[in-house]
Amino acid sequence: MLYELATLSIRLGTAAKAIAGIDSYVKEPTAKGRLLGCWASEIGELNRLVVLRGFADADALAAERTRTLGTTNPFHCGEALSHLRLESYAPFSFLPPVTTGKFGQVYEIRTYGLKLGGVGPTSAAWEAAMPERAKLSPLTIAMYALDGPQRFTHIWPYASLDARAAVRTESVAGGVWPPKGGPDWLTGEMVSTIGLPTAISPLA
Repeated sequence: MLYELATLSIRLGTAAKAIAGIDSYVKEPTAKGRLLGCWASEIGELNRLVVLRGFADADALAAERTRTLGTTNPFHCGEALSHLRLESYAPFSFLPPVTTGKFGQVYEIRTYGLKLGGVGPTSAAWEAAMPERAKLSPLTIAMYALDGPQRFTHIWPYASLDARAAVRTESVAGGVWPPKGGPDWLTGEMVSTIGLPTAISPLA
C-alpha cells in the first residue's frame, strides 16, 4: 500500500464547493486509489484541504498522479485552488493499511524532517514504542516520503484538542513517547496541522 497526501490551498469562501469537487473527482470511473481522509485545516496553515488516498501499488499511484497533473481542474477544484501540493508516501513497514471509521473529531497531521538514513531507525523506534503508545490513543498512519526532502508524516485522531493535550502529556510523563532513539534522527524541521474531518471523509 502506498499513499498520496494532497494539500489544496483554496480561496476564501470556496470550501463547500471544493469539498464537493473532491468527492466527485475521486469517484470518477478513471480514478485510481481510495479516498481515506479529507480534512479542513483548523490550526496551522489555514484555508487548506488535506486529502489522503491509498493505492495498491506504485503503478496505480503513478497513473493517478498523471491524471491529476494532466488537467486544469484537479480534484474538480480548479476555480477554488490557489495552490496544490502532491506528496507520495510509503508506510512504516510494521503498520497495517489505514482503517477508516469514526476515531475522533480532530486529527493532527504532523511532519518531521529526517536525517540521511533515518527512515529505518525511525521506523524501528516507532515499532518498539507503538504497543504502549497505542493504548493511549490510536495511530492512523506513519509514513515516509518517497519524493522531495527526507521526512515522515504521521496522522493521529483525537476526541478533542483537550484530549490531544492530555494524551501527549500522559505519554511523555509515562516514558512511553517519544520513541526511544527516534528524536536522534530528526533534523528539527517540523510542521503540524490540526484538521477537522469534512463530510466526505471516511476517517471521521
